[in-house]
Amino acid sequence: MESVYNQVMRFKKKYPMTITHHRLAKHAEIIEKHLNPGEVVNYAFPAQKNVKMGDFFETCIVAITNERLLIGQKRVLFGYFLTSVTPDMYNDMQVRSSLIWGAVTIDTVKELIELSNLDKKALPEVETQISSFMIEAKKQYAKSDSTK
Repeated sequence: MESVYNQVMRFKKKYPMTITHHRLAKHAEIIEKHLNPGEVVNYAFPAQKNVKMGDFFETCIVAITNERLLIGQKRVLFGYFLTSVTPDMYNDMQVRSSLIWGAVTIDTVKELIELSNLDKKALPEVETQISSFMIEAKKQYAKSDSTK
């Protein structure tokens, strides 16, 4: 299994206009720390977890696993933030593109998650990865609900 950090660096090389800072390895550690047994990261990318395109200091890593979507963010001094979105909590997604960067808004039952400052060329790939996973995973949830 390829490490989360390596997947993120491959994304950064492919889409260099995505804005991040130097702490990507620390953010990747948070994701790897919270993986369940048997959970595998299928896709990972960096983004800014905020609404403002001009704010470059909220870098996080978004990882799509075989079970859920994880967003990990290491704080500068101590502690971290982790957001987990399971397919049953996922509602919808919005993709916005501007002149240089783009943003993705993930609508869940509880909150809106804003991911900004993505290279606008990466938007189709990010949207496809998230929506493909959620569509397939929601089918599995529907099957398991119908057997109860």
